[in-house]
Amino acid sequence: MNYPISEIVRLIKADNADLFQYTISELLTDSRSLTFPEETLFFALVTSRNDGHRYIDDLYRKGVRNFVISKDIENVEKMPEANFLRVHDTLEALQNLVAAHRKRFNIPVIGVTGSNGKTIVKEWLYQLLHEDYNMVRSPRSYNSQIGVPLSVWQINDATELAVIEAGISQPGEMINLEDIIRPTVGVITNIGNAHQEGFSSVEEKCIEKLVLFKNADSIIYNGDSPVIFDAVEKLCMGTREIAWSHRDKNSPLYIIKIIKNEASTTVKYSYLQYESEFTIPFVEDASVENAIHCLAVMLYLGKTSSEIAARMLLLEPVAMRLEVKEGRNNCLLINDTYNSDINSLEIALDFQMRRSGAAGMKRTLILSDLLQTGMMPSTLYRKVSQLISHKGIDRLIGIGPEISSCERFFGMETEFYVSTDAFLQSGGAERFSNELVLIKGSRDFHFELISEALELKQHETILEVNLDAMVHNFHFYRQKLKPETKMICMVKAFGYGAGSYELAKTLQDRGCDYLAVAVADEGAELRKAGITMPIMVMNPEMNSFRTLFSYSLEPEVYSFKLLNALIKEAELLGITHYPVHIKIDSGMHRLGFTEEDMLHLTEILKGQPSVIARSVFSHFAGSDEARFDGFSQQQIAVFKECAEMVQKATPQPVLRHILNTAGISRFTDEQMDAVRLGIGLYGISPLGEEKGLRNVSALKTTILQIKELDSDQTVGYGRRGTLARRSRIAALPIGYADGLDRHLGNRKGYVIIHGKHAPYVGNICMDVCMVDVTDIDCKEGDKVEIFGDNLPVTEVARWLDTIPYEILTSVSSRVKRIYFRE
Repeated sequence: MNYPISEIVRLIKADNADLFQYTISELLTDSRSLTFPEETLFFALVTSRNDGHRYIDDLYRKGVRNFVISKDIENVEKMPEANFLRVHDTLEALQNLVAAHRKRFNIPVIGVTGSNGKTIVKEWLYQLLHEDYNMVRSPRSYNSQIGVPLSVWQINDATELAVIEAGISQPGEMINLEDIIRPTVGVITNIGNAHQEGFSSVEEKCIEKLVLFKNADSIIYNGDSPVIFDAVEKLCMGTREIAWSHRDKNSPLYIIKIIKNEASTTVKYSYLQYESEFTIPFVEDASVENAIHCLAVMLYLGKTSSEIAARMLLLEPVAMRLEVKEGRNNCLLINDTYNSDINSLEIALDFQMRRSGAAGMKRTLILSDLLQTGMMPSTLYRKVSQLISHKGIDRLIGIGPEISSCERFFGMETEFYVSTDAFLQSGGAERFSNELVLIKGSRDFHFELISEALELKQHETILEVNLDAMVHNFHFYRQKLKPETKMICMVKAFGYGAGSYELAKTLQDRGCDYLAVAVADEGAELRKAGITMPIMVMNPEMNSFRTLFSYSLEPEVYSFKLLNALIKEAELLGITHYPVHIKIDSGMHRLGFTEEDMLHLTEILKGQPSVIARSVFSHFAGSDEARFDGFSQQQIAVFKECAEMVQKATPQPVLRHILNTAGISRFTDEQMDAVRLGIGLYGISPLGEEKGLRNVSALKTTILQIKELDSDQTVGYGRRGTLARRSRIAALPIGYADGLDRHLGNRKGYVIIHGKHAPYVGNICMDVCMVDVTDIDCKEGDKVEIFGDNLPVTEVARWLDTIPYEILTSVSSRVKRIYFRE
């Protein structure tokens, strides 16, 4: 939906008179999620941990011009085109704006609340109903005081049904969410002990949650729950209820029988005296209860029993937030640090039990204090002890003051530490072998440090990365451009071998506008490491869509097959206006849409709400060679025509970019809206010598051992290393498994030791190579340069008749990266 800024001022009662006239379609509360700055309204929220006002300068530089504030802003004179809408409380302003937005629509809205199962019920309702309605639903778990407004803002004139999730942790919170959601139908899944500490009793929490449905037409809940049943009666909601029951045959929805099979469950029910049944491909009690809630909603909406049965059978599980990684000493790690309640612990333990390929492994659990349960520690950890014993845990490592104080309740092999730091400092990370390790804890305990320690790989070969040199190269190309031209920096292929995260963090701090990675997993790792700036994915795979959406990664789209599949997945997940980058094949003929494809492409873009073009781009075939300049100019002309057609099909401004590293230097006038900086960022010019660039990466190792050999001896496999004299041969701990090309062996190349050349002798081995140090004064432990400041990577590439890209990206991930600043 689009709102003129003047209308927003009126709705949030801001203190403003003179304004620049902008149109707003996007609301932003987290500066890391910026996508369309031109139409974004940023709410500078103030919390106990953060203050959104501190990000205004950076957002203005990135193109945002509209801000809702509650404090005075410094450097206003440096933001001459900005609107600052002054209010007393920015969160209240956000909620008031979206509450007014919601009142514009007279559609059915299903509100879902409860202690557990909210997200699953919401997602299953979408799976069951999206064929019949144009639906909006809360993204991910946007169920908070901030998340609910952002969810409801998605509703637009095309929306026919909305499913909105609402969660609370304190009394008095739900009344705000009720005014924003205004559900016509309410579902309360259950009432448990999660987030209990803010309430004096479970009953009080239940009544607070039911406030969400004070104006709803009907309420759906488990009538066999005495807490919910009594609360509904107390609030006089009984005349509007659909209270399903296993026990009361007079209930409108009576559950006659539940039949569990090995991999499915059949539910027989009676609704208004008509009997029927459905089957779901799940057996857990929670899944059955969630499915019955969905059944009640479908019956309320008039779906037939045959429709219900057919769709229930096709329900899919909601993705669990668990990561499985290889660990040290033949360990397998299951990383689940998303939340720490006892219900999610049980799910994670079930996942651990079912993990294939773990036969014979000891089952170990690393568990933090469980937060926000509302239970006394003694009661809670007795229950935890029973649970993990039942799930077959052999070894428990408890971290946190509460679980440590309850050591007496655990009967298996145990270790306890008051903090994550205490565990790491104890050397506990070194004492794992042949174990299936579940790492389960609250984010407050920073268990990612434990995961990193268990994955740690040590190697005597290192890649040194000079971050200051990279910053220098960034500014070297930046100064060639107009101030408003955006910089897209390529950190794909693990940052051209240099390691993505440190480079990305440095670029983010230096004002880079976009990062580009090759595949979704690379982008996900950057997000997990704290990178918040926009990230393009240049080669998205069909099976990576969930990763893209989960981590706000923006895919390149180069074919109709990929585009249609992406739209379908976005529709399935209820995602709208997701930014994508359209690739045009202007003559390179690798990937991309051709001129002939443009009419059909623009029809697709205009005909759906799921994805929207954030940029359109193309790639030169020979921008680094003058002999291809005519062809390059032809590519530019083709690209501009195609880009104009994409822009006409897209309401938001679309960025255009065709210049790569060579293009920045040779076709600077064609910089358009953005450029892509690749190999030049790492100190290598595709034009050959380009003064002003600095080397970024240096691959180094050490001498393991030195042997003196007579001239009749040979070195290495196949006796290929022959000697012409008595020689000193040094063994180095680097081989082709580290990325050292085997073709460098047998004196085709050399390394640098104390400034002198030491040629390779014999074949390069997997983990070791040998060099001739007869004429070099050196000893075991001395440093060796494979490539770097003294031996340019371009020279190594020349020996191998290849390009520097291949040398850099071939450095194995097992080689430790060392980052430094001068």
